[in-house]
Amino acid sequence: MLRLERINGKNVWDILELKVAKEQEGFVASNDVSIIEAYTAITGNGYAYPFGIYEDDTPIGFLMIGFDKDDYWEDAPQIASGNYNLWRFMIDRKFQNMGYGKEALSLALDFINSSPCGKAEYCWLSYEPENDIAKHLYHSFGFEETGDMDGKELIAVLKL
Repeated sequence: MLRLERINGKNVWDILELKVAKEQEGFVASNDVSIIEAYTAITGNGYAYPFGIYEDDTPIGFLMIGFDKDDYWEDAPQIASGNYNLWRFMIDRKFQNMGYGKEALSLALDFINSSPCGKAEYCWLSYEPENDIAKHLYHSFGFEETGDMDGKELIAVLKL
C-alpha cells in the first residue's frame, strides 16, 4: 500500500539514493537539493513538508509540499501567497510506469486538503514546458496552466 512518510533522520539516506531516469534529470532538482531547500524555507519562516513515497516499506519516490512563501523568496510568483505548492515530485526510475505517480499525487492532494497551514484557495505547481509526462499527469487531476511562469517553468493551478 502506498503511503507518505515525512523525511526524518531515519529515512533521509534512503530518499537521497532515489534518482529519476537520465532523460528526466533536467526536469526536477535532486532530492538532496530539495531537502536543503526545505530546511532553508523553514528557517526563513516558511513552510515545507518533504515526504518519502513508500510502497509498504520500500522507498519509491519523493515529494515536497510548500505553503505561501518564506522571508527570502524574492521572486515568488503571485499565486504563491496564501496557497499550497506541490514543490517537488519524483518517482525513482525503477518504479516509473507502474501507476505510482497518480497514487502519490492523490496522497499529496489529500495532505493539502487537510489544510496543515490553514485553508487556501489553490494548489499550484510548475514544470518544464517540455515535460509532457508531468503535464499529462497534472492535467488529469484538474491542474490548469495559468500562462504565468516560475522562472522557465509553466505554472498550473488546481482550485481546492
